[in-house]
Amino acid sequence: MRTWTAEQLRAFLDHLAGDRLFIGWLLAASTGMRRGEVLGLRWDDVDLDNNILSVRHTVVMAGSAVQISDPKTLRSRRTIDLDTRTVRELHGWRAKQNADRLRWGALWHDHGLVVTREDGTWVRPDSWTAAFDRHVRDARLPRLRLHDLRHTHATLLLKAGVPPKVVSERLGHSSVAFTLDTYAHVVPGMQADAAARFAKTVFGEP
Repeated sequence: MRTWTAEQLRAFLDHLAGDRLFIGWLLAASTGMRRGEVLGLRWDDVDLDNNILSVRHTVVMAGSAVQISDPKTLRSRRTIDLDTRTVRELHGWRAKQNADRLRWGALWHDHGLVVTREDGTWVRPDSWTAAFDRHVRDARLPRLRLHDLRHTHATLLLKAGVPPKVVSERLGHSSVAFTLDTYAHVVPGMQADAAARFAKTVFGEP
């Protein structure tokens, strides 16, 4: 597992600011969703008034074909709260996508997906991964796998003091124990911080 720092993640998103599918990269970074979950997200599952989305579909490869399937586990079906920037970008992206829909007319493929190509067709998972690798190389950032954006999201949250249970719920893990096992490398620093906070609270010492 490799992860980026907050500064490196921000540099990656800044590098992609002009990319047509920026919204997909932002969703992956800001929610910790899996690749197929980002590509399978439908507008019907996004509630911009309440700043939440629901993970109900995933895009998978079946041989060389692309299919929309259900999440692999019950816990993978979850609701994720969105930050204000992601909500703002989603509003802007929906307006652009609606313009694409009008321009393509009868040729538009209406799958109801958030992340699509210009004609409304879904983005292939393998193409998405290849694009990620290319963008990382062009941005001259430490090499990561696309799945490591998910790990980066979780690690940054844990380091920021977000309770592991909340992180586990955002990622759709089977249990909090699994989350703690997966990100055990973050826990030592959290433990030291907790000890320092306790001493300051009780004894007034750092």
